[in-house]
Amino acid sequence: MSLPAASASLFRTALQAARDAAGSQDYPQGTLYVVATPIGNLADVTLRALHVLDMADAIACEDTRHTQSMLRAYGIDRKGGTQLLAVHQHNEAEAAQAVIGRLAQGERIAYVSDAGTPGVSDPGARLAAAVRAAGHRVLPLPGASSVTTLISAAGLVAADADDYSAFVFTGFLPSKATERDGAVGRLAAEPRAVVLLEAPHRIEALARALAVLGARRITVGRELTKQFEEIDTVPCDGLAAWLGAKEQRTRGEFALVLHPAAGEGAAGADEGERVLRLLLPELPLKGAVRLAAEITGAPRNALYDLALRIKQAQEQDD
Repeated sequence: MSLPAASASLFRTALQAARDAAGSQDYPQGTLYVVATPIGNLADVTLRALHVLDMADAIACEDTRHTQSMLRAYGIDRKGGTQLLAVHQHNEAEAAQAVIGRLAQGERIAYVSDAGTPGVSDPGARLAAAVRAAGHRVLPLPGASSVTTLISAAGLVAADADDYSAFVFTGFLPSKATERDGAVGRLAAEPRAVVLLEAPHRIEALARALAVLGARRITVGRELTKQFEEIDTVPCDGLAAWLGAKEQRTRGEFALVLHPAAGEGAAGADEGERVLRLLLPELPLKGAVRLAAEITGAPRNALYDLALRIKQAQEQDD
C-alpha cells in the first residue's frame, strides 16, 4: 500500500467526519473489533474504521511497522510501543492470550491485518476464536476485501439468467507442485465459480497448473484498487500468455476468479481424462484412478480402463 507523505493532512477532514458520524454509536468495552483496512487505495477506509482505530485502547496488528505507517497516513498518532500489539501467523495463538488479558480489564482492542479483512487468508481467525471462547465479544467492521472486489467486476452469470452465480472461496493453492496440481484437478470438478489468491513469485507456476482447465474462463485481478490495477478475463490455457504479454504483469498481488464450468457439471469423460493425466505421473495407477473418480464422479471402471490406455501409450512413446 502506497503511503503519500502528505496524506495525514488529506485525511484530517475524514477523521473528523468519522468522529462526527460514528462517535455517537455504542462501542462496548472488553470487545475485540475486527477492522477491515484498504487493500491498496487508502481512500477505501470506512468512517467507522477510522473512528475505532482512533479510539481503541490498543491495536493488534499483523505488522506493527506497516500499521503505524497506515495510522500516520490517516493522522492517527499512536504514541508508545505498547499500544501496537504484534499478532501474526507465527504467534497468533500465544498473542491471543495477551489480547484476552487486556479485554478482561475492559479495554477495547482493534485488530487489523496488513490489508483487507482479517481472517480471510490473513491472520485473525485464531484470535477471534480464542476471544469468543474466553467469553468476550468480537465485533466486525466490514470493509475492503479482494475477494468481493474482484467478484463484483468478474461478471459471473449463472445458467439461470434470473439468478446470480454461486461461488466458493479457496484462497491460496498449495505451494508444492504435486499438491497444487492435485488441487487444480479437484477444481476441474467444481461447477461453481472459485476465488483464488496468489503472490507474484508464484503466479506463473499457478498459470501453468491452471492450463489443464483449457477454455474455462478465469478473471484475473492484479493490483486491485491501486494505480496500475488490471482486470481481465481469459481462458485458463491463455493465462500464462496474458502474464507474459507485459513485463509488469508478474508483479503485484493477485486475486483470480475461475468462472463456473459450462454445461451440466464438469464431471464428464474429458474431465476424467484430464484429471487422470494430471495424477498418473505422481501416483500409482490405482491411486490415481481412485482419486480421479472421487474428483470427477466418473465411473471407476471406465477411468481404470482409460488409465491403462494412457499408460500403454506413454510406454510406447518412450
